[in-house]
Amino acid sequence: MEPDTAPTPATPPRALRVALAVVAWFNLVSALIGMIGLTAFGGMGIPLEWIEGTVFDSYFWPGIILGVVVGGSQALALVATHLRYRLAWGLHAAAGLVMLSWIFIEIALMLVWSPLHGVYFATGLVQTVLAVLALGAWPRPFLGRAGV
Repeated sequence: MEPDTAPTPATPPRALRVALAVVAWFNLVSALIGMIGLTAFGGMGIPLEWIEGTVFDSYFWPGIILGVVVGGSQALALVATHLRYRLAWGLHAAAGLVMLSWIFIEIALMLVWSPLHGVYFATGLVQTVLAVLALGAWPRPFLGRAGV
C-alpha cells in the first residue's frame, strides 16, 4: 500500500485559530443561553406576536432548534478544532453560515430587527471569513497575479 502523498493543508496561524475559537465559543454560549431562555423561561419576554403567522405557537421549538442546530454546529467545529481534524476549518465556515442563515430566517419570519441580530450576523460573518482564510483562500502575495 502506498503512503498518502496528498499535500496536507498548512496549519493556519495561531492568531487565526484563536480568533476562530473565540468567535465559535461566543456563538455556542449565546446559542445555549438563548435555548435555555426560550425553552425554560417562555421566550425571555419576547412578545408572542413576533411569531404569529409562523408554524410555532410558542418559543419552545425555536429554542430547541437554536440550541441544537446553531449551537451544535459551533460545538462540532470546536471539537474538530480541538481534535485537530482537517475538516475543522470547513466546519467553522459551515457554523458561520448556519449562524447567518439563522439570523436571516429569524428576521424573515418575525419581521422584527433588534441590535442582537446585527451582533450575531456580524459574528457569523466574521467566523465564515476567518474560516475561509484558515482554509487557505488568502492569496500570497495578496495582489499577486496568476501565471506571471
